[in-house]
Amino acid sequence: MQNSTALPIIRAHIFISGRVQGVGYRYSTVDTARQLGLSGWVRNLPDNRVEAVFEGTREVVDNMVRWCHSGPPAAMVKDVVVEYEEPEGLRGFEVKRIE
Repeated sequence: MQNSTALPIIRAHIFISGRVQGVGYRYSTVDTARQLGLSGWVRNLPDNRVEAVFEGTREVVDNMVRWCHSGPPAAMVKDVVVEYEEPEGLRGFEVKRIE
């Protein structure tokens, strides 16, 4: 019998542009995502954007995406692009290095 109380997990792949590097954006993202119980990662990109992946329930992921539009106090977010993908079953939340 299927558990009808379990909410489906979604995955949002986010690209944030503006003044989002050198202002604590990644570490604030880690703190906020962990507080919300999300899985995923965040990293700086060479083009000065921040990239992040969030996996969790729709409500919690949507809350995190809304947070990304403002970020930490020193950030000046210009744009947030969200792409929804199939969840990978990530565990924990971390800062990733550019590969």
